[in-house]
Amino acid sequence: MAFIGLIFFALSLIGYSSTMRWLHINPYLTWITGILVQIMFLYVFAMVGWLRVGIWVVTSLGVVLLMTRLILGYLGKVAFHYEGLHFFDFWMIFLGLVMALVLFRSPLIHYDNFSHWATIVKFMTYTGHLPGASDTIISFTSYPPATALFITQFVTFVGFSSGAMLVAQFALIWAASYAVFATLRDRTRGLNSLLLCLTIAISYVFNINIRLNNLLVDYVLAILTVAALVGIFVYRHQPRIQLAHVALFSGTLLLVKNSAAFFVVIIAVYYLYMLFQRSSHGHWVKYTLKTLGIWLGALLLGALPFIWWEIHVKMTFTVSKHEINAQAYSQQLSHDGLHGFIAIGQQFLKQIFSWGSLSTQGFIVLNLLLIGGWAIVKYVCHRPNILLKLLGWLDLISLLYYFSLLGMYVLSMPYDEAITLDGFERYMSTTVVLNLFIGAITLVRVIDEVFYEQDFAERTPRNFKNLWTKNGYQLATFLVMFFAVIMMYSEINGTNFTNNYNRNTVPVKLTKIAQPWTQLNDTKVLIVDPSQVEVTTYYAGYLANYYFFTNNATGQATFSKHRAAFRKNLQQYEYVAIPKRDKSFTRGMKKFYHQSIDTGFYQVHRDHLSRVPATAKVK
Repeated sequence: MAFIGLIFFALSLIGYSSTMRWLHINPYLTWITGILVQIMFLYVFAMVGWLRVGIWVVTSLGVVLLMTRLILGYLGKVAFHYEGLHFFDFWMIFLGLVMALVLFRSPLIHYDNFSHWATIVKFMTYTGHLPGASDTIISFTSYPPATALFITQFVTFVGFSSGAMLVAQFALIWAASYAVFATLRDRTRGLNSLLLCLTIAISYVFNINIRLNNLLVDYVLAILTVAALVGIFVYRHQPRIQLAHVALFSGTLLLVKNSAAFFVVIIAVYYLYMLFQRSSHGHWVKYTLKTLGIWLGALLLGALPFIWWEIHVKMTFTVSKHEINAQAYSQQLSHDGLHGFIAIGQQFLKQIFSWGSLSTQGFIVLNLLLIGGWAIVKYVCHRPNILLKLLGWLDLISLLYYFSLLGMYVLSMPYDEAITLDGFERYMSTTVVLNLFIGAITLVRVIDEVFYEQDFAERTPRNFKNLWTKNGYQLATFLVMFFAVIMMYSEINGTNFTNNYNRNTVPVKLTKIAQPWTQLNDTKVLIVDPSQVEVTTYYAGYLANYYFFTNNATGQATFSKHRAAFRKNLQQYEYVAIPKRDKSFTRGMKKFYHQSIDTGFYQVHRDHLSRVPATAKVK
């Protein structure tokens, strides 16, 4: 059934992509645009309480669109021009499939998967609606649901599992990554296209703190922003499509995460710049007002889904974690005081200027790359170029993001987390990846402009200035292809290594002792975890809530040595999960219950624990 569901979903995705092409969307943007259109449809259905129906309607519509396209094509009513396959298509198809297979076998480990990202997908999959005020299993109720909606759609047909969720998010990322090839001036040049393939592979180096085997959206924010900027450039001569593109991508980004507002501002600034780049007609005041009206209209249209979400959060929840709230920010600032602000700022500067910081390394590498590229093109090839000017804008983006990140630590994070700069490299990786793509895309276009032959129709293997330049081009193409493949395989092998390294972690061990529950409940479950850190950080509790689909799970690492306290504590729960052997719990059971307990899943009775078979379906 899962395979049939996968085929059905794939046909639907092809149907949306084909329709986007019919609507004159750039071929390299059709996949991600089709996915975002589906997300918006699903969002509307979810907000009116018809998510489960919406999933079937939206997916079936894609299949209908595909069937209609095939019938019209057979009748000769519709015809599309296909460029054929290029080097980068084979790279994307083959390595994308290999990565997807690896992710399908990957477990979820990262804390935030269980605190929100995987839990919200499981909730929507098995309840068929967005969380309400009574659904306390969802803690971060202000987080928008864009990626979760698409993942929920995918697992509805393929089957719910950690691997299926990861594959769905990877499909979103890979579709957005494919958009970068729309910027190529000449797609038959292997060197240029493979440089973009290498950029995609290198971008995962700066995403290494979370990798692709997590549902966190930091990389998603970056790659969707890249696809949005690509579309603004590609549609510069198609104003209506450009406006719709900006509205769709801005709206979706705001529904991915609240912090996406920073990246929407980047999109808005670039869109305004491109609007003013068009040739003006009539009086400049009238033209300026018209341009600003188009710009504001696109942004307002993109903001409407997020405004709707904010109204929904305000009306549904009295208190929401990480909600955009000026009063909460004011209280946080007054609580920490000036001393707390200074302490966090000192830690922030120390991290930025640390040579061991991956984001700092990325910042330096990008600067050196673009400065080097600018110098070579200007002084060796004797061509003026925009690389140095671009670098100034990219550094400004980094600087502004540093300030916004510092503001987040000071205003919205508890002091204990802020003083350790919790998640700093993960957050900064978004900007590093974004700047890397922008720099690489521009560099590739500059490289194309210095080729000896500028007439694409005349470019052949013989069109080189001399034999040396031809041999140099061929060698460079081979080396870039080699490293593009090797770097992507490095990410694949790294994910495999991580999966193997994590085989003894609590989330993996839990799958060995009990079946996951799929019916929302309030059963009291105790998860025995010998790691005190995992208990005090609520990792074990969030994991148990996610796995057993309850809002009453608790993690515990230490147990009382007194009979009455030990028994009283245990009798609070209906089930006990022991994924790893814990000496204090085993000793207590032996001493106070006269029962030898090993790893496993147990039901709690008044005077003993009874083992529940690992294959048993409890809820």
